[in-house]
Amino acid sequence: MRLKGKKIILGITGSIAAYKAAILIRLLVREGAVVKVVVTPYAKEFITPVTLATLSKNTVLSDFFSYDDGSWNSHVELGTWADLMLIAPITANTIAKMANGICDNLLLTTYLSVRCPVMIAPAMDYDMFRHPATMKNMETLRSFGNIVIEPSSGELASGLHGKGRMEDPEKIVQKVIDFLDKTESSKKKKLEGKRFLVTAGPTHEDIDPVRFIGNHSSGKMGYAIAQCLANNGAEVLLVSGPVTVIPSLHHIELVKVRSASEMYEACINAFPGCDGAILAAAVADFTPAKVSGKKIKRGSGRLHIDLEPTVDIAAELGRIKKKGQILAGFALETDNERENALRKIKNKNLDFIVLNSLRDEGSGFGVETNKVTIIDSEESWIDYELKPKTEVAEDIVNHLADFYR
Repeated sequence: MRLKGKKIILGITGSIAAYKAAILIRLLVREGAVVKVVVTPYAKEFITPVTLATLSKNTVLSDFFSYDDGSWNSHVELGTWADLMLIAPITANTIAKMANGICDNLLLTTYLSVRCPVMIAPAMDYDMFRHPATMKNMETLRSFGNIVIEPSSGELASGLHGKGRMEDPEKIVQKVIDFLDKTESSKKKKLEGKRFLVTAGPTHEDIDPVRFIGNHSSGKMGYAIAQCLANNGAEVLLVSGPVTVIPSLHHIELVKVRSASEMYEACINAFPGCDGAILAAAVADFTPAKVSGKKIKRGSGRLHIDLEPTVDIAAELGRIKKKGQILAGFALETDNERENALRKIKNKNLDFIVLNSLRDEGSGFGVETNKVTIIDSEESWIDYELKPKTEVAEDIVNHLADFYR
């Protein structure tokens, strides 16, 4: 399964070659890809959404909203989800619209929203393919960075012979595999030889020998980020608070700490020798001003514990950050999420922040999933759908790798 876990948007336009898309989906799924299909209105005249949905195991999208309940089909969310957008077959009409930024259907708005590479496989009659307008439009798309899978020559639907047949699905899938392999290698090259600091888990702030102030962080998000960085060729130093379940780690240097002050010391010593840091730990904001050397016995009255603020690790690293170092933080919020996250970016001198809200079901502490928004220092953001934390880690590491383009 050479495409295992790869997320592919397959666009289908109104061409007689649309029947080949069924074979294409089957081959992509067989190789392990997750395929979401977007069709133009005319494509449905050539192949039914029922066929495409059955083969892809995902709802086929065509309209901007669902006529059943009015729910919105977000082209922006699709655009940030995919590793690759493949449009096969693509007609001369859609090529022309893409080259000129026209977006009068869901496929075209998705194209203009994607941040991933785009491949197109033209299918049309020979005279249409060789027309100067089509040639010019394809050159424009190439100049945008789009990859054209050249059509083959042979008998066309018109009865003519010539170049214009959509390439065979087997050959298209091989080109997809080869391209994504190169892309993965390119991402690894971006991070190879670089060293990153990652923090994970909670901190425990002692009250006495048996009690502490802590939080519900499991450390799963930080550990997933650390492993994803290591898988992409980076050297990783993981500073972890006390977690109950420690996943297996490969090629990662692990430093275990307990309190916020211990985590601060580890980070402040390590950061100058790193290319960047992703601070995913849920560090306590306050710690007891005085720790009892003996267990505090229960009395008849109330117990008052004086708390004092801990050192702000993110702010301190932001203060000493050198040119070229990348610093990312996390913001777990319950209200005014985006405003609070933007304030943290500015106050802590972060390059980007990963925002999640406890109001989103399946997001936050103690679960296997997360739903995040990545916000840059320029205040641009990307909203991601709910997904496993291992996949969220890939999104975060991909965003980090983009700083080394």
